[in-house]
Amino acid sequence: MHWTEHLTRALAGTAFCLSLLSPAAAAAAQDSTGNQLNQPSSKSGDEWWRHAVIYEIYPRSFQDSNGDGIGDIQGIASRLDYLKDLGIDAIWITPMYPSPGVDYGYDISDYTAIDPDYGTMADFDNLVSEANKRGIRILMDYVINHTSDQHPWFKESRSSRDNPKRDWYVWHDGKDETSTSQGEPPNNWQSWFGHSAWQWDPTTRQYYYHYFYVQQPDLNWRNPEVHKAMDGVLDFWMQRGVAGFRIDAVSRLFEDPGMHDDPYLPGINVYGDRNIKHLYTDDLPQVHDVLKEVRSVVDKYPGNPVLVTEADEPNVEALAKMYGNNDEVQLPMDFQIADVNGLDAARFRKLFDEVENNSAHGQPEYFFSNHDQPRQWDRYGDGKHNDQIARLMAVLELTTRGTPQMYYGEELGMRTTDPARIEDVHDPIGKLGWPKEKGRDGERTPMQWDATAGAGFTSGTKPWLPIPPNASAYNVETESKNPDSIFNCYKTLLHLRKTEKALRDGSQQSVLNDPDIFAYLRKSGDETVLVMLNMSAHERTWGFKPDELGLHAQSKLVPLYSSTGSISAWDAASSIKLPPFAAVVARVQ
Repeated sequence: MHWTEHLTRALAGTAFCLSLLSPAAAAAAQDSTGNQLNQPSSKSGDEWWRHAVIYEIYPRSFQDSNGDGIGDIQGIASRLDYLKDLGIDAIWITPMYPSPGVDYGYDISDYTAIDPDYGTMADFDNLVSEANKRGIRILMDYVINHTSDQHPWFKESRSSRDNPKRDWYVWHDGKDETSTSQGEPPNNWQSWFGHSAWQWDPTTRQYYYHYFYVQQPDLNWRNPEVHKAMDGVLDFWMQRGVAGFRIDAVSRLFEDPGMHDDPYLPGINVYGDRNIKHLYTDDLPQVHDVLKEVRSVVDKYPGNPVLVTEADEPNVEALAKMYGNNDEVQLPMDFQIADVNGLDAARFRKLFDEVENNSAHGQPEYFFSNHDQPRQWDRYGDGKHNDQIARLMAVLELTTRGTPQMYYGEELGMRTTDPARIEDVHDPIGKLGWPKEKGRDGERTPMQWDATAGAGFTSGTKPWLPIPPNASAYNVETESKNPDSIFNCYKTLLHLRKTEKALRDGSQQSVLNDPDIFAYLRKSGDETVLVMLNMSAHERTWGFKPDELGLHAQSKLVPLYSSTGSISAWDAASSIKLPPFAAVVARVQ
């Protein structure tokens, strides 16, 4: 009997409680004050994730504990005090499952084990235990769309056309196939990583579908057996004490059964293919049925587990659908805001207002960097004032209403460090698309802890990716001693987010329709905070008129944080001068 069948039978009809957790997870399921982390919140609307800051860790690059040049689970555990002191509430760890490493963990060969590169299941249990002692929750990466071609499921599926797992993946005859020719792919669907999304398999003489790499065949979510197996994966990790999941590539779960060709768009992509609109392979309605199912599985467990989705939707209307009727995802990642990719006050104002007023009334989830995109220091910097802009972006991320998601090293101003030669590239898309596409190595370089040769990341002589040259100046040890550093900016803002009620759980309202200044009020009861961001390279002056903001006429502004150094309070007669790229957070009194 497969382990998922054992699990399904064992859990059928059971009332889920802390006793279902593994002993290590159950013992760890309390914060540093002894409060049970896995207990339900006392009231709806007070769930832990509403006030949390999530920190993404790329485990291969965070901390190497044994000198082999590869980050690991024991390394993460050794840095938990750093994360607690910084002000982090939850960490999302990208895949640590066994994998051939084609896509560095996103090609999974076993969903219920730990890759030896990262450690053991005992290491993982210890991480959950130690994190929970510090009030930090663990989120796993749920890679739902595809497996590795080395997964036992796919090995069975491709072994013969009549294998019981044949229909666990998407297989189709080619066009114009003969006994001596494989013919052409079934249609023009393209892989996200270049060329046809169909791969010919000579053993069974059919094509299988892969939205991503050839080595990442797509699961067939129209097969009920796939649902059972993948629901079992959720149960497995929930019982080990995780607090939820980030769901990978969720919009790609279903394809048009009619196999219609996707429409072509003008131009050629970096892989030399005609551009295409993924009309028949993205955002099919059945995605929402799966999200409801995933939510129902994790909701069986106590502690208000959370689901975060990689939901790169084209607009807020599509994003809002991910919430469902509060029965799908609590935190769909807002790629629209993440990908503004420049300082544009009017655009930020529009996008923040839209998501703040989304039709599902869902909690926003913001981020500006992750493992798949160049770091924000580069994308938003102008090449001259990047550190100033980095502090401004920190204020934007950490003072808006929603759940912010940071990427490791973001708090240091880590930058993208691309390989200089194709010979140095690890990421396969960099090899496929070089030199126009250099891959994602540049945003995955080792965490910069200190100014030593290994940046405090490894005691070995050869980290899996080179230490960036700027690590000598941009690192935790150096920046922690500088009150004006990017690191201390983040630390201050994370503290304010916890101590200022208006920043923790207040409403958000944009004010001042200015082309260069994005300003907003955060309000909770009688507490109000005003945030002002000058997104231009010029000094801007704002005449502070409280009555125009709906505030008491005699209101004063008491600065809580300024990216440009110490400043005095303003009253109603003041003109507020904002230097270039200034970011100011002030309490209204």
